[in-house]
Amino acid sequence: MTVLELIASFALIVGGAVGFTNAVEWLGHRLNLAEGAVGALLAAVGTALPESVIPVVALLRGGGDAASVEVAIGAIVGAPFVLGTLAMLLVAVAARVFAGRREQGVRLTGERSAIRRDLAWFLAMFPPAIVLGVLHAPLGARITAAVALVAAYGVYAWRTASAEGEAEAEDELGPLYFDASKGDPPSTFQIALQFAVSLAAIVGGAELFVGVVEDVAKSLGVTPLVLSLVLAPLATELPEKTNSVLWVRQGKDALALGNITGAMVFQASVPVSLGLLLTHWELETQAVVAAAAGIAGGALARWALPRDHLGAGPTVVWAALFTGFVAYAALS
Repeated sequence: MTVLELIASFALIVGGAVGFTNAVEWLGHRLNLAEGAVGALLAAVGTALPESVIPVVALLRGGGDAASVEVAIGAIVGAPFVLGTLAMLLVAVAARVFAGRREQGVRLTGERSAIRRDLAWFLAMFPPAIVLGVLHAPLGARITAAVALVAAYGVYAWRTASAEGEAEAEDELGPLYFDASKGDPPSTFQIALQFAVSLAAIVGGAELFVGVVEDVAKSLGVTPLVLSLVLAPLATELPEKTNSVLWVRQGKDALALGNITGAMVFQASVPVSLGLLLTHWELETQAVVAAAAGIAGGALARWALPRDHLGAGPTVVWAALFTGFVAYAALS
């Protein structure tokens, strides 16, 4: 049964991601948003919902006990870690794997200003929150920081939506899957319906996958914190990673990169705010190390991605950051 559930979860996530990317492109075109804004806002926030729900569900189910708090904190910190390391690695590898079918070859040609903007916001918001966790900050300081993070994300979203950039031309879009005619432009209702159904498949698949992985990990004696730092984000970040690989394959690097960097900004603000408000936010060593790896990966991405040619060096570093932490967590 576990194997079948695992296969079903992957099918839901991948199938939902395919439909979601298609719907998001049409929705962004209908709203006349630049590609970077489509990836950084619509795609990033939509696919970030599964991992944002996990901390709340863990705390509500556990009633605030130690194990539920560990799961919540691990999920909150683990998402930026996976995005800043493994997701970046997959995008870089995908560009090389699909270089033969991409006009730009191995180069990742996202919107440079959007990449710098997103990662600057991430690096401004996430590290201070981790410092508060290391210092075991009092409730008053945590409330102030949570309010500031939510307000900062509001400013970021407004500036991203109003940023200049080119919207994707209609003739470059593939047919909407929920549009039976395939000829005339789809209706707004069809776009919204495909968006909602695909997102529901992503959320359902991610939740199913997490449940299966948790059962297996618990039977192996893995601690809740390590489980949520590594395995839960691997499942819940699958939509972002799948969407970005699909877009890289199609040569739509602005969407692919914006999806990841936009999700990093969201994960550094809204879920972290929940952690600051709903938990004691006292970070253990594993959580701090994971956060440091995610911050390092994000800083490297801000330096490397806006360049015309992404060499092998950053790819190796992202791989080392992810595998290094996994090895450390397994041995600690």
